[in-house]
Amino acid sequence: MTHAHEEEVLARIAKGLVYTESEAAFLAPRRRTEQIFEYNHTPPNETEKRRSLLMAIFGSVGERTVLLPPFHAGFGSNVHIGDDFFGNVNLTFVDDVEIRIGNGVMIAPSVTLTTTGHPVHPSRRADFGRFSEPIVIEDKVWIGSNAVVLPGVRIGYGSVIGAGSVVSRSIPPMTVAVGTPCRVVRPITDEDLTARTAGH
Repeated sequence: MTHAHEEEVLARIAKGLVYTESEAAFLAPRRRTEQIFEYNHTPPNETEKRRSLLMAIFGSVGERTVLLPPFHAGFGSNVHIGDDFFGNVNLTFVDDVEIRIGNGVMIAPSVTLTTTGHPVHPSRRADFGRFSEPIVIEDKVWIGSNAVVLPGVRIGYGSVIGAGSVVSRSIPPMTVAVGTPCRVVRPITDEDLTARTAGH
């Protein structure tokens, strides 16, 4: 594949248009599958090794990052994580394009963040035809267990995504959103500061 053809494929990917496995094969060196395997088999007490592996796997990673193994990623190198991140077990990044996660984000077990989908018509899925759109998770977001975040979604500052939700559209800041498809059910307010405190 020529450099010009690679640029054409990258331009199509950036526009969210369909591309195939063969067309994207030149991106394979960006996959961090060996390092991800190694991370998932690293003993819990080897914190420095885990940290160095995360820095090798991800496009960027902030300070005080906790990611409980196992986790999975198509590339790893397209994921960018801020400071004070907590990711629980079985977090899956389908990161054919960028996933950007802000500071202070918490993600519960078995969450999937997928930047990639496939055309509805079967003839367009030949050679694993697909499209990809970036995901952005802003600061202080909490995503509940078994949630799925779909291509092109942005989750706004401080929002909470309920367990089991399928997030197919962007969620505004400081809201609680739940369901399939995920919908905003209420704002987060100062009344939430007193929830689950003594006397309440």
